[in-house]
Amino acid sequence: MLRHVGIIMDGNRRFAKRLMKKPWMGHKWGLEKAREVLQWACEANIKYLTAYTLSLENVRSRPKRELALILSYIENEADEILKNKDHNVHKFNVHVRFIGRTHILPGSLQKKMRAVEKLTEKYNKHVLNIAIAYGGQQEIVDATKRILSKGLEGVIRPSDINEDIIKQNLYTNGQPFPDLIIRTGGEKRLSNFMPFQSAYAELIFLDKKWPEISKTDFTNAIKEFEKRQRRFGE
Repeated sequence: MLRHVGIIMDGNRRFAKRLMKKPWMGHKWGLEKAREVLQWACEANIKYLTAYTLSLENVRSRPKRELALILSYIENEADEILKNKDHNVHKFNVHVRFIGRTHILPGSLQKKMRAVEKLTEKYNKHVLNIAIAYGGQQEIVDATKRILSKGLEGVIRPSDINEDIIKQNLYTNGQPFPDLIIRTGGEKRLSNFMPFQSAYAELIFLDKKWPEISKTDFTNAIKEFEKRQRRFGE
């Protein structure tokens, strides 16, 4: 059963460059595509969707103007969710969560992200994790810090620590690990996306840039997943 799909939404800047547009136009089109893909995933009865939206490295390395525009697009999308009852989030009963080191983001954006989470927290048909200011290695570091704090409080003993304890302290606690990870843009790597959770995920790499993928591409990826025999290390 396909319960959880992770998506690395790569290729926005290169798509814009191909069309001789500014990089941030690619990000704008990428956000519009994300709305479509959320609908496709819900229509396919996928319970959990994790979208790699902005890496921690991107927050640190993107030109300031480009980063500011990316964050403004995300803030505008949060406004849409908060104000527009016809948004796909409401239409498909999607609980939205923001995962990553979100505390480093602008305060106004953090406030709206928390408002979106609060507004959708009772939706239970689907879950959308928006990975922003996210890094998989850093997620494991943050989980380790939480475990260590519990150890110092006497809640956890060293002998208690196992894979389940780590899982319970990740950003995705309570969710199944991704069954399938799709990456667009032609690159064939995970780029620090959910390294702990993706141990046995099936990987599909698409050459198309993120803004140009179609519903057929998404459906074909699901069909390809269904053909594979998962071994889980056996």
